[in-house]
Amino acid sequence: MKRINFAAAALTAALALSGAALAQGTPTVSGTVEKVDTAQGKITIDHGPIPNLNMDAMSMVFRAQDPALLKDVKAGDKVQFTADRVNGQISVTSIKKGK
Repeated sequence: MKRINFAAAALTAALALSGAALAQGTPTVSGTVEKVDTAQGKITIDHGPIPNLNMDAMSMVFRAQDPALLKDVKAGDKVQFTADRVNGQISVTSIKKGK
């Protein structure tokens, strides 16, 4: 019985956290494009912290959720982007040139 109660409490907590994340939306993050690999659908960005992924500022390679997102950006561009887990992979979900 304790196991069932624990599982129910864990499920309730997980649902509450996911609802809170949805209510807040995905934060926009600033960064600088270091490399674009359109053939692989990947982009390297030197970025600030990404709160929804509990990620500190760093430079890393992201998969583009939609490869079309990469067509208007190039190395050296300052960008504003959103990132999230898509099918288990950390992916850029939107990107635009920014300041």
